[in-house]
Amino acid sequence: MEHKTDHRSARRRASLACALLFVTYFVVPVESDPDPTRLGLRIALTLLILGVVAWLVTGQVRRQIVAATRERAAPPMTHLVLALMAGLLAFALADYVIARVAPAQFVNLETRVDALYFALSTLTTIGYGDVHAHGQLARVLVCAQMVFSIGVIATGFSLVVKRLTERV
Repeated sequence: MEHKTDHRSARRRASLACALLFVTYFVVPVESDPDPTRLGLRIALTLLILGVVAWLVTGQVRRQIVAATRERAAPPMTHLVLALMAGLLAFALADYVIARVAPAQFVNLETRVDALYFALSTLTTIGYGDVHAHGQLARVLVCAQMVFSIGVIATGFSLVVKRLTERV
């Protein structure tokens, strides 16, 4: 009985963390700044956040793979799910920041919902084409996003699906 309670508690915490990630995504300030020093600092901070999130997601995926290959207990799947969600939202926020700072970099990316839609369609390799990178800076970011998506996020999602199907 205690194991079920722990599992439910972990799921509740993960759900709350996902909700907080989404709220943060939608409320973090990204207005353009006329001061080039502050703008540069904000861009550097955005890149740092992307790097930290990429490191966290990669670490979670690596821990899941190591546990699977050594046939030992894997870390909680909720950590991996949260890391993957953070990766998606970090790229969506970076896309949105670039679209706000330099509107010509993206076509039809005007809102945070547009950025989330674009990041998710890039992650899933659907790419409808209605929102797309136009400028060089946006294309470099999207290339990094695609490589990260294929190499890390796709592996992470496949691990989540594998673990969920093992329980059934």
